[in-house]
Amino acid sequence: MVKKILSYFHKEIPNINQAALLLGLFAFCSQILALVRDRLLAHMFGPSPSLDVYYAAFRIPDFLYISIASLASITVLVPFFIKHHDHDEQHGTHESKRFLNEVFTAFLLVMIGISVVVCIFMPWFAKLLAPGFSGDQLHTLVQVSRIMLISPILFGVSNLVATVTQFHKKFFVYALGPVFYNIGILIGILLFSKYFGVVGLALGVILGALLQLIIQIPVIARHGYILRVTRKIDWNELRDVVKLSLPRTLGLAMNSIAIMGIVSLASLFTPGSISIFTFSYNLQSVPVNIFGVSYAVAAFPILAKFYSKEDKEGFLNHIKVAGRQIIFWSLPVMCLFIVLRAQIVRVILGSGRFSWADTRLTAAALALFVISLVAQNLIALLVRGYYASGNTKRPLIVNIISSVLIVFGSFGLVSAYDHTPVMRYFIESLLRVDDVANTKLLMLPLAYSIGSIINFFILWIYFQKDFLKGRTESFFGKTFIQSFSAACFMGFTSYHALGVFAPVFNQETFFGIFLQGFFAGIVGIIFGIFILGLMKNEQFLELKSTLHSKFWKSKSIPPATEL
Repeated sequence: MVKKILSYFHKEIPNINQAALLLGLFAFCSQILALVRDRLLAHMFGPSPSLDVYYAAFRIPDFLYISIASLASITVLVPFFIKHHDHDEQHGTHESKRFLNEVFTAFLLVMIGISVVVCIFMPWFAKLLAPGFSGDQLHTLVQVSRIMLISPILFGVSNLVATVTQFHKKFFVYALGPVFYNIGILIGILLFSKYFGVVGLALGVILGALLQLIIQIPVIARHGYILRVTRKIDWNELRDVVKLSLPRTLGLAMNSIAIMGIVSLASLFTPGSISIFTFSYNLQSVPVNIFGVSYAVAAFPILAKFYSKEDKEGFLNHIKVAGRQIIFWSLPVMCLFIVLRAQIVRVILGSGRFSWADTRLTAAALALFVISLVAQNLIALLVRGYYASGNTKRPLIVNIISSVLIVFGSFGLVSAYDHTPVMRYFIESLLRVDDVANTKLLMLPLAYSIGSIINFFILWIYFQKDFLKGRTESFFGKTFIQSFSAACFMGFTSYHALGVFAPVFNQETFFGIFLQGFFAGIVGIIFGIFILGLMKNEQFLELKSTLHSKFWKSKSIPPATEL
């Protein structure tokens, strides 16, 4: 039994749909653990100043990881690794191992050095990040942020290791990483926080990052890759890596800055605002990670190989297949999240110190986030298409534009909300939060969604210009229309089913709310499946075929012989 389980660590999964479904399955498991994590935090702390500190403390280490560690990210390293690995196979060399060790050494030198500097100046950074914090809250923010500076180092090394696992299509072990990360955080919540408070939560984050790295080490070792510090470094090649990745890194950094701007603004609101924003952001990230990121990650190595072989048709076909699958999943999920938002939030977060007012405000924020779900998921795919082609400048330009729109849009929408009673009345009535305090917080997810939607449209216009010249076929049109139609029926039936099941189940209990939302969602899904079947939707038929193939029972492919 143990041997059979371990064999999955070395299973190679070459098919994009199978890989995406596997990644999606583990992303779902990881997100379940993440939801358990958020429920525990909501129960134990509620939207409070302490939890605001914990969530704010992520921002500086995350920015450091994105702006430094992502210079050696998977999406950038894979094309280089492919080139060296092909050279090894043709000439019997060890260039791929040398390359990884050089990147590892340079990363440690730079990352540790910068982390020390940031640690020293953390009090100044903390005041800039959270101008609304003061006294003990600001002191704790500095302390927790300093501890979390260890996480970018661990994530960076984990990213480097994942280059090997993705190249060899070991998506099983790659997908396990986030699961173990959330397990570490849960240990921090349930154990460490009892003794160290918010600091214990930070220790859980470090433990999770360490577990995510450790789980991948045995698999890459089977392929003969052990990371070592080396004295000889080809700085010219690393300069090429940085040159290629710098636009991407700057683009990601801009998005991180946008989130930091939102957190900074939220720190000036009622205490607990950062927590509400983060809870709703985490909830909307579940379908983003399960569908958008899973398909994008599964597609990237294949896209990189097609482009390196100058197979444009294969490259575009994989973009088309993955994009249609993303739309197929995202639209129905978006509608269900909007209709069932209150049930989702109450079931996942509604206990302990998380009140009904907190539930309603978080649910409203969630609805505003998910209106950009399709856009966010397609952005993940299109950006990886650009990275596979070696063009990282285009996504940078688009990301800068959208990030600026998000930051200035947040301030602008909050100001308009405060000074325009008609706008405030419309938003509160539409989302049914007219008797809830601090509703101006809703302008932050709205600004984020508007920026994301604009990001997608600009990126898609550029993508057509750069890759689809002379092509007249519709890439996503038919799939969008069919999925949108099914999603509308799904949302309509789920909404009315809520009213049918409301008197059946006790709305004062956890299971009553869960069963109401569950059965309403099931009714909607059944109607959606019926509509997709009538339209003979291609993605629906492919899904049935993939599930029928029982891909999880496919024969494991043994790792290649060590060079």
